[in-house]
Amino acid sequence: MMKKFPFLLIIPFLILNCSSNSNNETDETLSNTEENLYFPPINSDNWETKTIADAGWNESELQPLLDYLEEKNTKGFIMLHNGKIVVESYMNGHNANSIWYWASAGKTLTATVSGIAQDEGFLNINNKVSDYLGTGWTSATLDKENLITCKHLLTMTSGLDDETGDDVSPENLQYLTDAGSRWAYHNVYVKMQDVVEQATGQDWDTYFNEKLRDKIGMTGSWVNLNALSVYCSNTRSMARFGLMTLANGKWEDQQIISESYTNQATNTSQDINLAYGYLWWLNGKSSFHLPTTQVEFTGELIPNAPADMFAGLGKNDQKVYVVPSKNLVVIRMGEVANVDNPFGLSGFDNELWQKIIALTN
Repeated sequence: MMKKFPFLLIIPFLILNCSSNSNNETDETLSNTEENLYFPPINSDNWETKTIADAGWNESELQPLLDYLEEKNTKGFIMLHNGKIVVESYMNGHNANSIWYWASAGKTLTATVSGIAQDEGFLNINNKVSDYLGTGWTSATLDKENLITCKHLLTMTSGLDDETGDDVSPENLQYLTDAGSRWAYHNVYVKMQDVVEQATGQDWDTYFNEKLRDKIGMTGSWVNLNALSVYCSNTRSMARFGLMTLANGKWEDQQIISESYTNQATNTSQDINLAYGYLWWLNGKSSFHLPTTQVEFTGELIPNAPADMFAGLGKNDQKVYVVPSKNLVVIRMGEVANVDNPFGLSGFDNELWQKIIALTN
């Protein structure tokens, strides 16, 4: 999960953000109308591919991209166009079967399964968390605790103190301000897994596997790392999840999660941090907030990326990028790209997208 980081680490990213982005402004949507979205089989490793030429991309830019990725400690990298694999590369001791952690990119899994539980009528994200967990799940007074809804957990606006660490025991979940009045990156979102358990009467892993993982052919499991529940899988499983989200919650002809919830989750969810949905980061907004600071920064989150791109971002540069305008899913797993900034959002995002745009244009 993303940890605290000093304000100075944000500065290189801000310098990148202030640069002009002619690619983003002039980028034209690839021709997607002639090809339906492809979904790989559920119970098979077979996955249709297409060539760089078939995708209409610039083949001369592929090797520079792959060289950059290897240099930046990448282990697994996949690019899907219309659901088909155009680029799949493993490096630095990794292979297609290797398991790696999603870190905070996996927050998007929690948001998705919460939406599935709502679709099935087990919960309503507008209800207060104490409706499902009972009172006393925080150390706040009852009236302040009852202000916190499930939606506040999904949007990082719980009002609980974000400087107390990752522990989500009641004594560590301390009131700072009223829910909905402050955006702050906080591990308290994980309480949504408890909400789903209580609402459905099933343990989190069972419900997650049945309602999401197995329905789209993912593999992997939730693992306790440093007292945090982190999802681990191969790179293709992350790509499957990105593809389902690109398809507005569908897998082939089955609606895994409602399109309406998916649309809400991948658009601005509150009026404080415009670049945040339901545990998804959003590009193309006029301003954004970053973890550990209450400063509002002007401009787009990742200037070199398409404006409609949204992403799951995790520590050490775990990435799930989804670009509807290009029917594109991009996955990156690996070690930290820049050792001086190991957090989920870093200058690496902007550098990587400069090279992706050079390839896909």
